[in-house]
Amino acid sequence: MPNSKARPKPARHAKPAAKATKRDLLTITQLTGDRLRALIASASAIKARPEEFATRLRGKGVVLLFEKPSLRTRVSFEVGVSKLGGHAIFYDHSADRIGMREGLQDYARVLGRYVDAIVARVYEQSVLEGLAKFSPVPIINALSNTHHPCQALADVFTIHEKLGTVKGVRVAFLGDGNNVCTSLAHAVCMLGGEMQVISPPGYALPEVVLQECRALAKGSGGSITTTSDPDAVAGAQVVYTDAWVSMHNTDAEERYRVLRPYQVNAKLMARAARGAIFMHCLPAERGDEVTDAVMDGARSAVYDQAENRLHTQNALMLELMGRSSDER
Repeated sequence: MPNSKARPKPARHAKPAAKATKRDLLTITQLTGDRLRALIASASAIKARPEEFATRLRGKGVVLLFEKPSLRTRVSFEVGVSKLGGHAIFYDHSADRIGMREGLQDYARVLGRYVDAIVARVYEQSVLEGLAKFSPVPIINALSNTHHPCQALADVFTIHEKLGTVKGVRVAFLGDGNNVCTSLAHAVCMLGGEMQVISPPGYALPEVVLQECRALAKGSGGSITTTSDPDAVAGAQVVYTDAWVSMHNTDAEERYRVLRPYQVNAKLMARAARGAIFMHCLPAERGDEVTDAVMDGARSAVYDQAENRLHTQNALMLELMGRSSDER
């Protein structure tokens, strides 16, 4: 006799929701002006009311992959993840570079199964691009040979804090047109500032970066100019410099000789605008690119700038991981 009970129908499973497009931050140019302003506003809120953000990354893991040594970057990211309620794991890659022991595609895909974001401080920008290509989770550039977007975020936030805006502010960078200068120029031009790069011949920003900055400035009302004359600092509201010799440079003696006229000292600061602030990404070689009198002077914003790495990176992580809303 047939079973009179109707056979239960198999459960119907809803289609999984479409996965949001993954965002990375490898260069400042991946942002828009609106996103950059939103990050500044978020960093300001996090700095003012940290308790409101203390659980935003609860249950989240972030791995820090470092090929280069670090003080500010490592500590600010580790502490920052903790302050947001998440867990940070530090992986020292100084002995074996990323991609040497294991292919980038396998490395990135496996890490993406364990963590919710990857922060990488590397020698070559191409490594970050490879990680971003294969990783299912956001990649954050914590410094490469060509870009330092996390530093630039802290820089424009600090300028906004000290001067009330970046738009229309004249920022003079003295020295090598390096990774720090590149990301700073991108951010200042994106926000409508007036970027002045003052470098000796042979040390200017790459032409491709200048073209990118001109395009950004055209859309924001900003500008970028370059010169080799240190006197061009006249009228600048922000005076910025960086160490003359980085970890990857092998021509230290020549760099010290060529860059000596670009030292930021009391005489040079006196040429800047009244009330101008001094900025440096650190570490500083006191007595070379900057004097003690400027570093420790009343116009120095260096330590506020260093602190702001923490707040802007926290704002960035929340945005990239989709945790910057009011959801607790």
